[in-house]
Amino acid sequence: MNSKRTISILGSTGSVGANTIKVIEKHPDLYDVQVLTANENYKLLAEQAKALNAAHVVIADAKYYDDLKRALSDTDIEIHAGQEALQEITKIPVDLTMAAIVGMAGLPPLLNAIKHSNNVAIANKEPLVSAGTLVMAQASKYGTTILPVDSEHNAIFQIFEQKNRDAIERIILTASGGPFREMPLADMATVTKEQALAHPNWTMGAKISIDSATMMNKALEIIEAHILFDMPVDKIDAIIHPQSVIHSMVEYADGSILAQMGASDMCTPITNVLGWPNRIATPGQKLDIKTLSQLEFESVDDKRFPFVAMAYEAVNKGGAYCLAMNAANEIAVGAFLADKIAFTDIHKIVTKIMEKDHQKALENLNDIMEYDRVTREITESLLSS
Repeated sequence: MNSKRTISILGSTGSVGANTIKVIEKHPDLYDVQVLTANENYKLLAEQAKALNAAHVVIADAKYYDDLKRALSDTDIEIHAGQEALQEITKIPVDLTMAAIVGMAGLPPLLNAIKHSNNVAIANKEPLVSAGTLVMAQASKYGTTILPVDSEHNAIFQIFEQKNRDAIERIILTASGGPFREMPLADMATVTKEQALAHPNWTMGAKISIDSATMMNKALEIIEAHILFDMPVDKIDAIIHPQSVIHSMVEYADGSILAQMGASDMCTPITNVLGWPNRIATPGQKLDIKTLSQLEFESVDDKRFPFVAMAYEAVNKGGAYCLAMNAANEIAVGAFLADKIAFTDIHKIVTKIMEKDHQKALENLNDIMEYDRVTREITESLLSS
């Protein structure tokens, strides 16, 4: 790479955004930062913008506009605020967009970014789970390369041989099993928020940490892999791998199983997508293979982690079942984090939503966002009943 690549980071103050900036700061000669966005953390956004000399910043919550303007008053950085500004800013053409806005709020700017970016790195599961067909159709229409940032899907991306896709027998997603892999089932109803947030291997945001504890994250990843790699869901497996050293595997017809290994550090997949199609140095941890004493694998316990089986059911039923599962889970996880429900109630609430009829065609962004909104309202009503 002889010239700087232009880059926008949507959601720069979250964990993925912050790690993306770590990679850019290690390679200041490689990237020209066009856009940084945040929801409400204007202080960190201002610090990042100054450090990277960003051309534009957007604070999605417009009430922080004046604060951000004062924080950047000694710069020439262009300042924008509000949801409409967030949509407009994604129309700036760039080589790469890092799409790291959490939840379904990230879907509209992601679809816009696909129109105006050569490559889009997708860091959050929800848009692909809820609107994967639309996202991939958009990417195909505009010739945009989708680069997966999730450690599991990035691993598959690195070892998936497109020319030999007919020889792929299965994709194997690995899962740590989270903090409750060995806890007696009878004790899970009383686990605390602090216990659920204490992931044994990864440092992540609150929502994804809870999803890891329930293994909803793996359920979402099964759907995501089905969409990203255009593979039948019955060719996608999940397996418990407590050490989180192998991030995923692909098994081929000749008996070969290719695996991608690395430290439990999100800088690895982020560095991979920022450098793609080349390889650049990571600012994060590296795996010292000499320190590995054992690699363990075990089947997923459906009684302990019932969401995994639910993912296959959602894909096979089609319609809006994948969207409904994701929307209900987001509301239920939020309720648990707010100390409104027990840990095991997350599954109970999502199951109630999944028992409803979701055989509905979702043909465009408006359909998807409206069905997502309605599903969330129904889930909220369950919480209050």
